[in-house]
Amino acid sequence: MSAEDLERYETEIELALYKEYRDVLPMFRFVVETERRFYLANDVQMEAKQEADRVFFELRLSDAWVWDMYRPARFVTSVRVVTFKDVNVEELTAKDF
Repeated sequence: MSAEDLERYETEIELALYKEYRDVLPMFRFVVETERRFYLANDVQMEAKQEADRVFFELRLSDAWVWDMYRPARFVTSVRVVTFKDVNVEELTAKDF
């Protein structure tokens, strides 16, 4: 497989993922962004915790969809995320669709 073929393949997968995202968005209440992933979820619980001098966030998402083009299954029942970086949680409204 050439570099061009690989790039075309990844572009096609990313376009399909975007289309899936657009289709499933109305099924969820929250958008969650971390430094590594993008999630849609119906329930989000976030807790700030401290370890030594560092603060980290623990998120628990229920009934979620994960933006990851390499996952064979993007719908998950529950997700636990631990991060030392920024987290953005937004509640969707009907006008967001």
